[in-house]
This record gives sequence, C-alpha cells and structure tokens, in this order.
Amino acid sequence: MDTELWAVRLDRELSGQEQAALWSLLPPERRRRLDRVKHTSQRQEALCAYGLLYLAAREILGWERLPEIALASTGKPWFPRYPRVQFNLSHTAGAVLAGISEGAIGVDIEKIRPVSPRLMDRVADTDCPEKFFRSWVYLEATGKRDGEGLRAVIRGGSPQGDGLYHQPDLFPGYAAGAAVSPGCGVRTVRRWSLSECVPEQI
Repeated sequence: MDTELWAVRLDRELSGQEQAALWSLLPPERRRRLDRVKHTSQRQEALCAYGLLYLAAREILGWERLPEIALASTGKPWFPRYPRVQFNLSHTAGAVLAGISEGAIGVDIEKIRPVSPRLMDRVADTDCPEKFFRSWVYLEATGKRDGEGLRAVIRGGSPQGDGLYHQPDLFPGYAAGAAVSPGCGVRTVRRWSLSECVPEQI
C-alpha cells in the first residue's frame, strides 16, 4: 500500500444530520475526545477528518468501521489492532487533510493568514506569510511523522530529513504537506466535496 492523501474543503457548516452521521463513525474513545471540543468549527473539522479516514479505510482496506484508535507515548494516533496501517490527520479553518500509508506518515494543512513578524522570522526567516506556512507545514508534517509534532517547530529545530516530503497544491489559499517513510511514495491525492465526506452521501 502506497501513501494516499485525501482532502476536503469545508465550504459550509455541517447540518445536524451530517454531524450525527459522522459522529456514528467514531470509535468510543474518539467520541469522548471530541465531546470536549466546544468550538463548533473545530469540532466539524475534526469530524470531517475522521470521515475522510473512514472513506480511505473503506476504499483501500475494505473496513466497514474504524477500529479502536489509541495514542502512542508521543501522542500520535494509531490503530492498535492494525499497527501496519499508519495514518495521520490535520485540519485548519475550512479544510481537512488525511493520509494513510504502510509506513510512518505525518500530514499538515494550514490556511494562509497573517502571522506576527517575530514568528515568521523565527520559523522561516521570511516576511511572506505564504512562504512561512509552506515552511511550517514541512516542519509540522515531518515532526508528526517522526513523533515530534509541534515540539520541533517550537524548539526551532529541524526534523530529521530522511524520508520523502510531498507538497500537494490542494486548495487556493492553503499550504499542505505530507512526510512519509522511505519507500512509501505518494500514489494518490484525492479531493472530496463536503457532501461526499458524509456517509449517507457516499
């Protein structure tokens, strides 16, 4: 199984019926985790992220439901019953990115927006928000692949460079990236509509 990237643009709010349908896909521990998210847009982004993961797992692996998802000691989610199936999720204002692979994977997507000059200088040595976010998603995706996450960005260090990095052009105004293990090249990048991300619409 090569790496597959799946993305969806959240161009509207989810209806109550759509939220309920996506909620039904979640394993119990994910429901408890999401139940603590009070901000409506962040909650919907996370629901769509799991919707994308479900779509990918159903199409690629033939799974009818998402299995239990646990957190490794680094905080990275994984499938304890299927350790050879690696995945990673990311969401930002208005967009979601999911990646699934047979090797370690980290993905990130960010909406390009104003950033403080101090942060741009610290992370990317630039005064251009687009260049900043392209650097940011590289650090984030590579850090997540290696189990470091934002710590690599906050420290201002560089994640390990072994492996492959793919920078898909998904949606205007967004920067996205996927870092994968050596030998796990990105085979497919698929873009879905929000309606396609909901079970009743599949």
